[in-house]
Amino acid sequence: MDPNRYSSLTIPVNGTIPNASDSSGDRKPIALWPGMYHSPVTTALWEARSQIFERLLDPPKDAPPQSELLTKTPSQSRTTILYNFSSDFILREQYRDPWNEVRIGKLLEDLDALAGTISVKHCSDDDCTTRPLLLVTASVDKIVLKKPISVDHDLKIVGSVIWVGRSSIEIQLDVTQSSEDDPDTSDLVALTANFIFVARDSKTQKAAPVNRLSPETEHEKFLFEQAEARNNLKKKKRGERRDFDGGEVNRLKALLAEGRIFCDMPALADRDSILLRDTHLENSLICQPQQRNIHGRIFGGFLMHRAFELAFSTAYAFAGLVPCFLEVDHVDFLRPVDVGDFLRFKSCVLYTELHNPDQPLINVEVVAHVTRPELRSSEVSNTFYFTFTVRPEAKTMKNGFRLRNVVPATEEEARRILERMDADSMQ
Repeated sequence: MDPNRYSSLTIPVNGTIPNASDSSGDRKPIALWPGMYHSPVTTALWEARSQIFERLLDPPKDAPPQSELLTKTPSQSRTTILYNFSSDFILREQYRDPWNEVRIGKLLEDLDALAGTISVKHCSDDDCTTRPLLLVTASVDKIVLKKPISVDHDLKIVGSVIWVGRSSIEIQLDVTQSSEDDPDTSDLVALTANFIFVARDSKTQKAAPVNRLSPETEHEKFLFEQAEARNNLKKKKRGERRDFDGGEVNRLKALLAEGRIFCDMPALADRDSILLRDTHLENSLICQPQQRNIHGRIFGGFLMHRAFELAFSTAYAFAGLVPCFLEVDHVDFLRPVDVGDFLRFKSCVLYTELHNPDQPLINVEVVAHVTRPELRSSEVSNTFYFTFTVRPEAKTMKNGFRLRNVVPATEEEARRILERMDADSMQ
């Protein structure tokens, strides 16, 4: 086996899509692979790992599962993506937002695509006679923006596996960009993200074991221990039933008190508050074949992108000023979304945090529903939680700006608010 086969991989991203005719032999052109239309990053990733992905596209029939688990290091899955924004005008224009920063929605797509590639690299056994695993995004623990990301300077994403369980994998991604004042200085982390993938047997659809992980450096061991602690905490939470004790009942009543005034005596309600239901926005779409991943399901990054755009619009309509993204608090992928599904995204402002007037926070919830009119059914496929503030330059143009407080009208809304507040405080 080639000892350099698993060395850290660096992939440059191009702004143009390769010509579909640029292929040799019987190999299917990358441009015709499912999902490649999402982003230049997806194309670059699949081009770089084409042999592995071709196995996933056309797995051997009746092939046995992997018989022996391997032990791999984080460096064997480590992958780097380079965005040459400073020299590639087409790429820069594809990622530019109205404020000359990188479009966060497109970046979320790329993060999911890269995390998926890293999980495939870790789980690959390089045996073409075994059937590959089905790897799906289970959740996103946290995506934190630490500084604005300019579209005029080159960008880099570095990611690797930091922890594995029996059938789950955690991948950490760091987005770095050199200082604007001195491009030659060392890279600075602009955004961090943690993705959880789970492995399924592609034939039985049951949970499948994944290759083991052996961290080598002190930093890798530290990340592994942190991820292990987070995983143990999640297991503990899953085993606990949420009961509202006396103190929480009082919090519930306090939240509902102002909402009841809105419902029963709207003329006397606090003008600095607003009902949660009055912050709702919604959009719908039919999932198209161009949005699918290599497994034929709708690409998780696409769902995150669409949810982000709706959350941004919700925060914009609520604040009355251009919002500024801060973090993705949590994303759950509860059920797969298929091509042809009627998908509805519903958003609302769950609550605001006003204790810091220089950076008031807007917490937005987006819930995706797969709706089947012919069956009269609607199921939640994803939940997304985003945090925004208001762009400082926009706030200075509006004297006396103040965000309104969000209050629930029902006990169900109050419980959702409290549960999200408590989840945020524990992170």
